[in-house]
Amino acid sequence: MMEQLRKLVVRYGDCEQKPVRFRPETWRSRLESHGAAHVLDIGVGCGSGSDGDRLIGRGDLAHLRDRVADDDPDSLRDLFVAVMIWGSGTTNGRGPRYTEAALSDARMPTVLRSTREAVRDGDLIEAYRQFALKGVGRSFFTKWFAAVDDRDAPCDRALILDDRVFSSLNALGWISWKAAGTRHWPTRYAAYVSSMHGWASSLGVTADWLEWLLFHLNGRVDEP
Repeated sequence: MMEQLRKLVVRYGDCEQKPVRFRPETWRSRLESHGAAHVLDIGVGCGSGSDGDRLIGRGDLAHLRDRVADDDPDSLRDLFVAVMIWGSGTTNGRGPRYTEAALSDARMPTVLRSTREAVRDGDLIEAYRQFALKGVGRSFFTKWFAAVDDRDAPCDRALILDDRVFSSLNALGWISWKAAGTRHWPTRYAAYVSSMHGWASSLGVTADWLEWLLFHLNGRVDEP
């Protein structure tokens, strides 16, 4: 597996993740009633595509994360909304609906605060165990984990584990429950994060770049 990963890193070493395009007007009605429509101003205007489209990147999420106040649940909510927008782009038409469902969930302030604290404490198993909001599954709440993790290297910072990354891992022959020694999902997620950081270190890349590469490949690890 490592040799295959090494070849992929060499092949795609000059590539990098691009900002995601989103359409503010498809989100506005879902956010306005929750006082979060201002998040749609994030990023920069897009020079192509439909009028009003914008681009949002990981740097925008990091900037918003750095402005979160510990005693301000609205700033955590705004970061969560930005993560959902970034994760949905223009390809996931259900993103706005699922985000509205989460915003309507009375558990949101507690869940966002407690999972952020767990991630920042390095307890990814507990963060995974605690996350429960309507409309938000693993593909998106692990994006939340990655977005709120502001710890310094060399710790194993949270990474995204969505279906595309999972497809690439499976294609490479890596099985999460075997690596974790259990079918317990929080433990499997922590095993994934630990494995990715180990592989990235051996390959001379960052773990979040390797995560993006697996996302980009979407299981197509054998393509020439």
